[in-house]
Amino acid sequence: MVSKSSKDIFEQAHRSNRITWLRAAVLGANDGILSIASLVVGVAAANIDRHAVLIAGIAGLVAGAMSLAAGQYVAASSQADTEAADLEIERRQLEVDREQELAELAVIYMQRGLDQKLAQEVAGQLHAHDALGAHARDELGISEIVVARPLLAAITSAVAFALGAILPLATIALAPQAHLVLFVALTSLFFLAILGGIAAYAGGASIVRGCVRLTLWGGAAMAVTAGVGTLFDL
Repeated sequence: MVSKSSKDIFEQAHRSNRITWLRAAVLGANDGILSIASLVVGVAAANIDRHAVLIAGIAGLVAGAMSLAAGQYVAASSQADTEAADLEIERRQLEVDREQELAELAVIYMQRGLDQKLAQEVAGQLHAHDALGAHARDELGISEIVVARPLLAAITSAVAFALGAILPLATIALAPQAHLVLFVALTSLFFLAILGGIAAYAGGASIVRGCVRLTLWGGAAMAVTAGVGTLFDL
C-alpha cells in the first residue's frame, strides 16, 4: 500500500507544464498593455484629440496582435524545425551505432552523479524502452514540457495582446480629455502590476517581485514615449 506521504508526492502539482502557454500569454498581455499605452500616451502628449488617439490605439491593437502572432509562430516554428533536425540526427545515429549511443547516454548519467555500473544499467533499460526518447530528453534537452508549439504560441500571444490592449483603449474612451495622458499612464501601470502578480502566482514566483518588475519597465517605456510625443506638440 502506498503511504499517505508518498501519495502526496505523486500528486504534487508542478508548474513547468505551463511554460509554453504562460510565457506566450504573459508576453502578449504585457505587450498589449504596454505597447498600446505607450503609443497613445505618446500621441496624446502631442495634444491630439481623443478620436485620433483612439484610432491610433485601435490600429496599434490590430497591427500589434498580428505582428506578435506572426513573430511567435515563426520563432516557435524555427525551434520546432531545429528540434526535428536534431531528433533525426539521433535517429540515424541509433541506426548506425546503437552501442556508441548507449555508452554516450551512460556517460551523461555518470556526469549527473550515478556510478558507472548503475549508469550503464539505467541507460540500458531506457534504451530498451525508448532509445530515441531517452536521448531527446537527456542529451538534447527536448521534452513534452518545453517542446515548441507554434500555433499555440501564436494564438495565445495574439489573444493575450488584444485583451491587454483593450484596457488602455477603454481608459481612453472614458478618461477626461484634459487628463488623458495621466489617466492612461496610471491605469496602465495598475494593469501591469496586476498582470505581473497573476503571472508570478501562476509560475510560483514572488508576486511582489512580479508586480514591481512589470510596473517599473512599463513606467519607463511610457515616460520615454510621452517625452517623444511632447516634441511634436501641435
